[in-house]
Amino acid sequence: MSTTASTTAASTTAARTQGTQPATEVAADPMRFGVGARVTVAVMSDRYVSIILGALRRADASGLVLETGDVSTYAGGGENDLLRWLTDVTAAVAESGEHASITVHLSRGCPGEARCDLPGGAGPRAVEPPSGRTIGYVGAAEWALYPLADDVRAGVRPDHMRDIYAAIETAQGNGTFRESAHFVTRLEGDLGTILETVVRGWAGVGASVQHVTSHVTLSINSPSPVTRAGTGNGTAREH
Repeated sequence: MSTTASTTAASTTAARTQGTQPATEVAADPMRFGVGARVTVAVMSDRYVSIILGALRRADASGLVLETGDVSTYAGGGENDLLRWLTDVTAAVAESGEHASITVHLSRGCPGEARCDLPGGAGPRAVEPPSGRTIGYVGAAEWALYPLADDVRAGVRPDHMRDIYAAIETAQGNGTFRESAHFVTRLEGDLGTILETVVRGWAGVGASVQHVTSHVTLSINSPSPVTRAGTGNGTAREH
């Protein structure tokens, strides 16, 4: 994304004294807990500058801190705010009609994140499952989920695969699951529902694991048809 599109929607100062604060207070503040995303948009068109900057301008960044660089845009804030903003950016790119890809890297609870210095045992952070929306554009995605640090003091037995399978069950339940592949799960369907699946899975694992990351790459307006719309009825659609 362009360095000319740096936007700060809400200024939040991250405290660097978390080690002296109760764990519940640290986990309650998404910025102190290091909740955020990095997003890179690639548009296969000579209109890429206007499409990317237009998507950033249109997206509702309420409650978030945004920092745009020459490789990616960082967004920090609560899970629901992140999902809304990611959906807005994706919808704006999809509406252009151009073939594009969006890569999203989500992270929460990192003990060495630039904006937080969390001690072990500061989490996990449990939140209500984020709610998204459909946008009317179908695409495909490759998704990976990484629980990175179990906190046995939270009273939950460490079991990474349990949490990953639970996230995959969410995708199966809303019809976005297509298949398992090497290192990723393939999702297909409405792009808004795909993003909800990803953010819900990431946040859900975070209810029992302090440090969780997730990667997803979205394919938008691809010349290759999506095999189904993610509605569970096998309908093929393209946008």
